[in-house]
Amino acid sequence: MKLVIKRNQEAMTGLLGGHKGMQFTLAYRLVLTPEEAQLVEQYKLGSYPLTWRTFQDQRVPGDTISSLVRGDSQTLTDVTTLVENEDTIKRACDDLPPLFEVARTFGGEEVVEYPRS
Repeated sequence: MKLVIKRNQEAMTGLLGGHKGMQFTLAYRLVLTPEEAQLVEQYKLGSYPLTWRTFQDQRVPGDTISSLVRGDSQTLTDVTTLVENEDTIKRACDDLPPLFEVARTFGGEEVVEYPRS
């Protein structure tokens, strides 16, 4: 699994050509291995939410595995928000390897020895 991130910037100008600051674009796309893509398909994990948003005081799913595989982009006027959003996507993807590991173990058995280290 790989998360591909692209960052761009562009100067914003006003109607009369004056400098209005910078506009930043964050583009990201999740690239799965063939085996991971097969697990997503087999266990219908495409709609598994990786990020959450608040809409009218309700927590709703944001990015899903499928949406990240398709890729997405955000245009922002604040570089700190870009950094925060990028970090959110990275942390969300950190949750995928354990999910895939659980999916790989169906039909098998796990033995946990104690004390655990």
